[in-house]
Amino acid sequence: MKNTAVILAGGSGKRMGGSLPKQFMILGGKPIIQHSIEAFENHPQTDEICIIIHADFIHEVECIVRENNFKKVRYILPGGKERSDSSLAAIRAYQEEQNINLIFHDAVRPFISSEIISNVIRELNAGKSVAVAIATVDTIFEVDEKNKIVSVPQRSFLRRAQTPQAFSYHTIKSAYEIALKDPDFLATDDCGVVLKYLPTEAIFIVEGDKSNIKITFEGDLVLGEEILNK
Repeated sequence: MKNTAVILAGGSGKRMGGSLPKQFMILGGKPIIQHSIEAFENHPQTDEICIIIHADFIHEVECIVRENNFKKVRYILPGGKERSDSSLAAIRAYQEEQNINLIFHDAVRPFISSEIISNVIRELNAGKSVAVAIATVDTIFEVDEKNKIVSVPQRSFLRRAQTPQAFSYHTIKSAYEIALKDPDFLATDDCGVVLKYLPTEAIFIVEGDKSNIKITFEGDLVLGEEILNK
């Protein structure tokens, strides 16, 4: 099975202000998205890379790929309005060659390690659907629409989701085909789609790392520089 990394950067990502999405903010002297691309470009078990980016910024990604001579990048595709549109863009791009695994990764998680990628691919090769996550150290409250606590889930059964999330092509395509027939379909991540629409498909956890952070706010850039300087 060919292993394809899908770098998800389709959102406008303007929470930090400025004219460029957050995936183009500079971290350690290079754009955040470049760190993520490099992680998969340099991994020996990654066969190719598909980048999903807002249509307004395709040129910027093309420049990064060209200037860094990234050989594994096959597609640079426009994302859509919703998070699920980005995943669907990748799924549709590979509909003619379905003997592949798709490894979905947030472009703004620049510190994904080679070890985590290897562990994800190992589980994929064993026929499993997988998601990267870490244990939560905080107590989590479930609340209702009035912000009233309705339950306190046991921490030992809770995990903080990271990425990648990875599936065989057949699994993720089948889940989305069913989901698109649901008039109320709204996805926040691919695991949620598989869990809801292919309930018999088990998704197993691959241990993540606390450094595999998502750069969302300005303070995350400061933390990112600290991680780089360790």
